[in-house]
Amino acid sequence: MNRALYAAIFVGAVFGPALAGSPFSVSLDEARVVSFPKPVTTIYVGNPMIADVTIIDNRHAFVQGKAFGATNVIALDQNGRQVVNQQIVVAGKGTSTVTLQRGTKRSTLVCGGGACQPTPMPGDGRDSFDEASSQAERHQNLAGHAATRQD
Repeated sequence: MNRALYAAIFVGAVFGPALAGSPFSVSLDEARVVSFPKPVTTIYVGNPMIADVTIIDNRHAFVQGKAFGATNVIALDQNGRQVVNQQIVVAGKGTSTVTLQRGTKRSTLVCGGGACQPTPMPGDGRDSFDEASSQAERHQNLAGHAATRQD
């Protein structure tokens, strides 16, 4: 087999669901390893409050779920050509998104595992958006503090 066919098989195995229209999912406060079909030199996260990417090497990276919601990750090769543009969804296992409309105010929740959690989404009411954003930020600060604590 030639290299192009191997690359196509690899892309299908790693990003098959994405190419079929399904997002890559990761649970809140968990990480998954992503393999790229070819070497990448630049990675950009659409909303780094939702997910973070840490490069392992030019073919692998960790994706960490930081807050409930959805964003995307774009990876470029050394020539600036797009290798991957992948939607990332951070949620619990077996989740779905619910939009709650109260009069003119909207709230967005990510539901799974028998519970729903608020997630800040553009278009949500100011109170709902600000509260969910504030809670997500406090959660990230606590996690960061715990990770760097020196005992």
